[in-house]
Amino acid sequence: MGNIRPLYIKNNAKRLFAVIEDKVTTNFEENKKLLKELQLIKSKSTRNKLASCLSNLKKAKKF
Repeated sequence: MGNIRPLYIKNNAKRLFAVIEDKVTTNFEENKKLLKELQLIKSKSTRNKLASCLSNLKKAKKF
């Protein structure tokens, strides 16, 4: 099975990626710290899901 995420996670990750693309990395831990510093998301699980999705978007953007 793949990573199945709710649509609101994917949409918010795409919007965030468009705004902070230069700060996002392929490393999940660094993205998690970045989102924690921005303090946009209060929920830990949502922040982790967004960080994961941002990592995948950055990896896809490389190619």
